[in-house]
Amino acid sequence: MFGKRPDATLVRDLSAMRRFMPYVSPRRNDSVFYMNQEIRADAAFEFMEKANKERPRNRPITLFHLYLRAVSIAMLRRPGVNRFVKAGRLWQRDGVWITFSAKKKLIDGAPMITIKRCFHPESETLGEMTDATYEQLSLGRKGKKTTSEKEMDWLLRLPHPLPRIPLAIARFADHFGLLPRKIIDADPLYSSVFIANLGSINYPAGFHHLWEYGTTSIFAVMGEVEQDATGGRKFTAAYTYDERIEDGLYSQYSLGMVRDWIANPETMVEPAKPPEDD
Repeated sequence: MFGKRPDATLVRDLSAMRRFMPYVSPRRNDSVFYMNQEIRADAAFEFMEKANKERPRNRPITLFHLYLRAVSIAMLRRPGVNRFVKAGRLWQRDGVWITFSAKKKLIDGAPMITIKRCFHPESETLGEMTDATYEQLSLGRKGKKTTSEKEMDWLLRLPHPLPRIPLAIARFADHFGLLPRKIIDADPLYSSVFIANLGSINYPAGFHHLWEYGTTSIFAVMGEVEQDATGGRKFTAAYTYDERIEDGLYSQYSLGMVRDWIANPETMVEPAKPPEDD
């Protein structure tokens, strides 16, 4: 309310067109844009083979970790893609928050777990980031429920359609910036980007919808690794994007950085430079 939120700062230095877009397109899916990106992976596999010789066998760096790392650095270095629209205004998110989903077990019908983490590419190394994601995945696969899962369990105990009432109250509070930071930080749909790794089940990338609930402006899907005509390895990432947060050129440059970092993974090992040092 009055230009304040617990999880973001109001963006004020905007053009008239950018300020007006939420009035023309009030919903996220009114402004959805789809982008495909082909990413070469040969250098990434060579890097992983060398790096994993010095890591525990049960915690190898995977292509997904490299992708997480590249996306988190892009969010740090290109803050324009780490924004969201709420109540007709554009907000700069505090921190780089990434949500990703995984199967508890790689078998048909196994339940999904959702992991949300605040990434710190400016202070943590690639190895530290990898270890932290393994820690959270381990807790999820052991059955430890997140705060949001506990909240959903509680709501689902209510008779239909009563769960709609607390959700409506939460939406109202969020609209006016009154939703507590504790609830926001625990909710997986209040993230910089939501990533699904379909490559882990040998499935091609596809475009996902953007939820109207929450503040996630980008949904990314990793596809399976494939061979090209020359025998090289590549994968496709598919992005569903709320174009109200930034223009296409800015976003394309940001995606280009993700592609280039994965093609040169050695550049992602140490903490990343903040945007002002670019």
